[in-house]
Amino acid sequence: VQLVESGGGLVQPGGSLRLSCAASGRIFSINYMGWYRQAPGKQRELVATITSGGSTNYADSVKVRFTISRDNRKNTVYLQMNSLKPEDTAVYYCNAEAKQYSVSSYRFYWGQGTQVTVSS
Repeated sequence: VQLVESGGGLVQPGGSLRLSCAASGRIFSINYMGWYRQAPGKQRELVATITSGGSTNYADSVKVRFTISRDNRKNTVYLQMNSLKPEDTAVYYCNAEAKQYSVSSYRFYWGQGTQVTVSS
């Protein structure tokens, strides 16, 4: 399974960005999809997750400001980020628990990451 993120970039504080992550590769099913981020010198941390049924979970630091959503038909997850702050600067990674037709169990997959920089 390949996960390809897009939508990162440079934005001023208070601005917005929308990240997308498309999964491909003979996918039978995807359980949950999520976004994580890693700032320089820090550990990777959870940002938000969403199940196949639409249940969501957010880190306290992004609640209200960020919204995760997914299109199950397109195997794509989105992260709408509003009111961005400099501390949101990080590489954002997509994560998914998916099962391929040729594999008997679900596995976790990561995207390559997309840089988000919040700066004036």
